[in-house]
Amino acid sequence: MRDTRESRLLLVLLIAIAFALITVDIRGGEDSPVDGARQAAATVFGPVENGVSSAVDPIGNAIAAVKDSGERHNRVSELERENAALKAKLGSDDRNRSKIRQLDSMLKTAGAGQYGIKGAQVIAIGAAQGFSWTVTIDSGANDGLKRDMTVLNGDGLVGRVTTVGPNTATVLLANDPDFTVGTRMERTDELGFASGQGDRPLRVQLLNGKANVKKGDRLVTFGSQADKPFVPGVPVGQVVRVDPSGGDLTRTIYVKPYVGFTKLDVVGVVVQAPRTDPRDEVLPSKPAKPKPTPTVTVTATPSGPPAGANGNVEQ
Repeated sequence: MRDTRESRLLLVLLIAIAFALITVDIRGGEDSPVDGARQAAATVFGPVENGVSSAVDPIGNAIAAVKDSGERHNRVSELERENAALKAKLGSDDRNRSKIRQLDSMLKTAGAGQYGIKGAQVIAIGAAQGFSWTVTIDSGANDGLKRDMTVLNGDGLVGRVTTVGPNTATVLLANDPDFTVGTRMERTDELGFASGQGDRPLRVQLLNGKANVKKGDRLVTFGSQADKPFVPGVPVGQVVRVDPSGGDLTRTIYVKPYVGFTKLDVVGVVVQAPRTDPRDEVLPSKPAKPKPTPTVTVTATPSGPPAGANGNVEQ
């Protein structure tokens, strides 16, 4: 249609008629004179609207599904994060419980021997300064540590301090081949020197070649002059093998250390030696021997044949 004066007048007229019909419809309510026309239009255009709605609904549903899928994905991701955080917390709690147990055991050992200790944690392992079995701990000179101090944990002798830095220190472990410590037998007081053999039992040379030693005997540190590098009474290990005595001046035995050198964590450095030698006080109590269970033997006594059972029949 061309934009002429007549067309503009026609448009204005149609708009006026539309507003007039709307006004009449609103005022008429349910009795509106255009209600019939509206119903007829609904009859004609209703199916078309339903068809269009049916065609559009899958698209709307797909959009809603995509939206819901995104929300579900976000929820799954959130749950995964919460699960990971919970696992980390549980792992951390287990770790803390383990440290508490180790610390408690170490404090009992220190209390039994009257050792003044400085607690530390192993932060590194490996060769250092030519030693093959060493660990690094997170305490040093600023914490009062010095060279040649005894290191222990809740199980027994760990080693001795060899190098001290401001905040860290190197500990030579008792199973290192360059490690030697004086020992004393619990039962017989026999003296000797224990040397490390890596992952094998400690090798102990007893000064008495005729010493009476048996498997299961226990050893503690004998101690050093001025308590350096070793304080007395620290548990070392238990005898697992005794070489036959060949009439030599010394006798060789092999001792399994109490300490597990491959799983060290919390340790204590003895910064104050005990006033008196604790001797065997730090050793754990031996398990009580089980009492033998009394046995009762029941012997069945054979009885004689019953009366009348001699093969004769009574009349």
